[in-house]
Amino acid sequence: MEYNVEVPIYVQVVRDIKKRIVRKQLLPGEKLPSNRELAVLYKVNPNTAARIYKEMEAEGYCYTKRGLGTFITEDEQMQEELRKEMAEALLKGFLKEMKDLGFGREEIISRIEHFDEEEEV
Repeated sequence: MEYNVEVPIYVQVVRDIKKRIVRKQLLPGEKLPSNRELAVLYKVNPNTAARIYKEMEAEGYCYTKRGLGTFITEDEQMQEELRKEMAEALLKGFLKEMKDLGFGREEIISRIEHFDEEEEV
């Protein structure tokens, strides 16, 4: 994973794990790597790995069972809610940037339709 220097590393890793949940690469109730394994996997400091799980737990995406590890929240609807949440955040950012460039609603829609026809995403 290549990190963006403008965004804290733990935020980028949390986002990556959330994407894996949305893509169903990580399923409800599935055990996550230990802090040490996560640190190696993402090439981060073990303290950063602990912060990643702490942040995800605070947001309700995982929970820790003492002595057993950290697991994805077992709520079946969480994956779909997270998918919608992430899509909404992307759209809000995209629309803000397009409006900052001076595009109106109809122009934005038109550009998306033409882009989709011209480019394979």
